[in-house]
Amino acid sequence: MAFEKFKNFIAPVDEDEVDDEMEETESIPRPVSAYETQKTKVSNIPSNAQMVLFEPRSFEEAEEIGRHLKQKRACVVNLHRLQRDYAQRTIDFLTGVVFALDGTIQKIGHNVILCTPRTVVVNGEISLDSEDD
Repeated sequence: MAFEKFKNFIAPVDEDEVDDEMEETESIPRPVSAYETQKTKVSNIPSNAQMVLFEPRSFEEAEEIGRHLKQKRACVVNLHRLQRDYAQRTIDFLTGVVFALDGTIQKIGHNVILCTPRTVVVNGEISLDSEDD
């Protein structure tokens, strides 16, 4: 309180000027850069959302992927190290896990799938056809 009195004694401030300055700063819109604008309408994304990458070498590792999905983590699974029949069994198992969790499973590349629980939203589309040819 004493400091304010001393400050006003040294450099008195007209209250009308302060009010005018406040109105000017409040009315000037802040410029928004392209990076600050929200491009997608995604809500309720957990702040601790995680994605886990897998390259299983046997069908038994599918259970670990299922555990991560149950813990609400998205999983990218590269199946190129599995034999064809084991890769198909893994896909079948993960399809069941994703179905039980109301999630999604989608192919994002040759022998690569993305499994997501219900809490993870995936926007966009990856074209697997070679349209340039």
